[in-house]
Amino acid sequence: MHRSAAWGHFGVFTLWVALTLASQTTYAQNQVRGSSASRRPNVILVMTDDQGYGDLGIHGNAKIRTPNLDALARESVRLTDFHVDPTCSETRSALMTGRYATRVGVWHTVMGRSILQEDETTMAEFFRRAGYRTGMFGKWHLGDNFPYRPIDRGFEEVLAHGGGGIGQTPDYWGNDYFDDTFFHNGRPEKQTGYCTDIFFHAALDFISRHRNEPFFCYLATNAPHGPYRVDPSYSEPYVKAGVPPTMARFYGMITNIDENMGHLLEKLREWKLRDNTIVIFMTDNGTAAGLARRGEKGSWRGFNAGMRGKKGSQYEGGHRVPCFWSWPAGSFARDAEVPHLAAHIDILPTLAELCGLPRPDDDHLWDGRSLAPVLRNPQATFPKRTLVVHSQRVDRPQKWRKCSVMRGRWRLVDGKELYDLRSDPGQRRDIASDHPELVTELRQAYEAWWKELEHEFEHMVAFPLGDRRAPSVTLTAHDWHPLAPTRGLPPWNQAMIAQDPAVNGYWAVHVKEPGRYRVTLRMRPPSVLYRFRTGRAKLEFHFQDETIEAAADFPSGAQQIDFE
Repeated sequence: MHRSAAWGHFGVFTLWVALTLASQTTYAQNQVRGSSASRRPNVILVMTDDQGYGDLGIHGNAKIRTPNLDALARESVRLTDFHVDPTCSETRSALMTGRYATRVGVWHTVMGRSILQEDETTMAEFFRRAGYRTGMFGKWHLGDNFPYRPIDRGFEEVLAHGGGGIGQTPDYWGNDYFDDTFFHNGRPEKQTGYCTDIFFHAALDFISRHRNEPFFCYLATNAPHGPYRVDPSYSEPYVKAGVPPTMARFYGMITNIDENMGHLLEKLREWKLRDNTIVIFMTDNGTAAGLARRGEKGSWRGFNAGMRGKKGSQYEGGHRVPCFWSWPAGSFARDAEVPHLAAHIDILPTLAELCGLPRPDDDHLWDGRSLAPVLRNPQATFPKRTLVVHSQRVDRPQKWRKCSVMRGRWRLVDGKELYDLRSDPGQRRDIASDHPELVTELRQAYEAWWKELEHEFEHMVAFPLGDRRAPSVTLTAHDWHPLAPTRGLPPWNQAMIAQDPAVNGYWAVHVKEPGRYRVTLRMRPPSVLYRFRTGRAKLEFHFQDETIEAAADFPSGAQQIDFE
């Protein structure tokens, strides 16, 4: 029996739900590796979280200390008009698939809309098919349950936190950046040290173990995403230099990343891997804390390279980010800039050409194109193109919502504002009335793009129940869909959960096998003591052809509520 259901509960406390099917089986995956793969380059893709274009010394920031990243940039081809989506999951889904985030079911960071559709093939899966070893370290943010976890999506070795950041609802309870418990190949494992150091050390261990094989290492730090926590030795020098306290911690987290990057590159040289390793550095959206807020203390107000907007914005500062490519043994240019319009969807097609990866099937063609020609020769002709980014952050996408249509020097924002970046890089002068024909062209391009993708908007990524490979499932409020469009965000982090909010929502699930199920409702994970007050719990399964309801009274002091 296969039954799809939008499943919810209507209680104020149901934030963790565990479902268990009685029987269990084990599952293993074998991978055949070709001997010819050893001649291909290794790939290390480093992506930091919430660091903007202006949060680097090489881009003109006079306060921040990033000597190792600056040195890497000078050894690299730098994409100076490179774009991602304005927030986390969207960028990650496009990066992993070479396809627009909206096409693969991702347009939010919570509410079940941050989960990459199961039928999409990830970058890691393409690398594995080509005989590479694959490892992922840090932030995934594309699903915390089977079959959406990185360990299910082509990565052999994984050390990751849960959700979209350390301390979010799917993360291990109580994590705070220091001595945390992360998920090692799907199982919680206690770590020692600072989060960024831990992820870099795990990546280096993976590289060391596979130094004689081709490898793909995806190192996606959660830093410098908030909450902004770092050892004071990194932040205090910035405070003394006049940087506001929040930004000082943000900068300190970036300086710590920079130190780890320096150590990573040093070890590659020591192991004689640097020459034949493609190193890519990028970030996932515009700056989150690199601009001072009104009223904050400190003489330094931040640096955004003259751009308008920050994380979440449809203006350039929300989605134009650094992107450096270095491959000493390859034919890349060195210390060169590529001015052509490029995006996250181009990374996978480019690596496919450089590393001999297989091509996608006809139903999942890439939206991006290979940048290999301009990486080799930045002056090479690159076909003109039109790209779209948008920042939806709603349960169902809305046309023209916080979007930018990009073509060369032009930006059409929200379908009505037109900017010429050549004469107005700060996007201060709307000149739509001066170029009505161009506005019409760009609007038509967006209309065609929207029409091609809008069939995905009704699809909900469902959590499988009763799959023998995952007989126990834990769902959290992070992935609730709202019961009404006007409802706000679900309690997506542990600080919100700790306030015992009176909210509810529903999950989309897929019951794959008939059987007897136990449903356990909790306000905290089993490792944390929490006692309910007297009340009544209600649970509903809404199937296509019927609704199943259950309710139970529970006494004061109960730690969980069970339905069977």
